[in-house]
Amino acid sequence: MALRWGILATGGIARTFTKDLRVAGLDVRAVGSRSAASAEAFAAELDIPRAHGSYDALFADPDVDIVYVATPHPMHVTPALAALDAGKHVLIEKPLTVNAAEAAAIRDRAAEKGLLAMEAMWTRYLPHMSRIHEIIDAGTIGEIRVVSADHTQSAPTDPAHRMNDLALGGGALLDLGIYPLSFVHDILGAPTTIQASARFLDTGADSEVATVMTHASGALSTTFSSSRGAGPNSAHIVGTLARIDIDRVWYAATSFTVTAPDGTIIERFEHRPEGRGMQFQALAAERAVETGTAPRELPIDESVAIMGTLDEIRRQIGLAYPGE
Repeated sequence: MALRWGILATGGIARTFTKDLRVAGLDVRAVGSRSAASAEAFAAELDIPRAHGSYDALFADPDVDIVYVATPHPMHVTPALAALDAGKHVLIEKPLTVNAAEAAAIRDRAAEKGLLAMEAMWTRYLPHMSRIHEIIDAGTIGEIRVVSADHTQSAPTDPAHRMNDLALGGGALLDLGIYPLSFVHDILGAPTTIQASARFLDTGADSEVATVMTHASGALSTTFSSSRGAGPNSAHIVGTLARIDIDRVWYAATSFTVTAPDGTIIERFEHRPEGRGMQFQALAAERAVETGTAPRELPIDESVAIMGTLDEIRRQIGLAYPGE
C-alpha cells in the first residue's frame, strides 16, 4: 500500500520535495508548520488537502503514515522523535542531526517502535549514482585508489542567514560538506583516519572545511566545502583500470564519464529525470516500509556513522554548536 505523506515545515526544500512527490505520483495528505498561516499558504499552493498549525497536529493526523522533516538540522531530532512516538515513519533532511548521539537516538527509537527512520540524502538515490555502483561492482575501474569531491557555493553573507548562524547549525560542514563526506562513505566506507582543517567567519561558523582521510582498503579520499566561493562541484573516483568523473553538479541528477588510463571513453552516462530528482529517495522509503528492510542505499546505521565522522572533524577544527 502506498504511504500517505505529511510535510513538516514549509521552507524551500520542503516545497521542492513536495513537487517531486507529485512527479512520482505519491500521496501527499498534509503539511504542518508552527504557523497556521504558513501551513495554509503552503497547502493552497501545492494542493495539499490538510494544513496543520502545529507539528503535534500533523503527528496526530490519522491519514499520515510518514513525515518528511524539513526543519533546519538542529531542529531535526525533537520532531523526528515525536513523530516516531506518534507511530509515523520519518524521512529526515540531511544531515540527519547535528551529532552522532542525536542520530543514534533517532535510530534506536525507530527500532523500538518498528518504524522507518531514514536520512534524506537524496544524492544516494539518483540514477547516476545507481549506475556508478553497478560499474564499480562489475570491476570496470579496478581497485579504487582515490576519491575526491567538493561542494562549494557563494552563500549569502548576512550574519543572520542560516548558513552563517551557529544556532541554526550554520557553516559549510553540515550544510555543504555533508554531501562529499557522505559520498566518500558510500564509495569507500567509513574512514580509518581523518585529518581536517577549516577557516571560520566572524559569526563562529565555518566557511571552509577540507579533509584528507584513509579507508580500510588503503584508499585515500579528499573533500572540500566552502560557503564563500563556488568551485567546480565535481567528484572523481580513480581506480587502477579506469576513473569515473562526475560532472557538475555531481550531487544533483547529472552525467558522468568512465575513462581508461589511455583516454579511451568506456562509458558516457546521460540521464535527466523529471523534476529535481528528490522523488527517488521517497520511492526508496516506500519500498523500505513495504519490505520491512533498511534502504540499501543508506541504512540508518550508516547515517549514524557519517555523523560520527562529522563529530570527529568538528573536534579537530574546534567547532561546537550552542547547547552541546
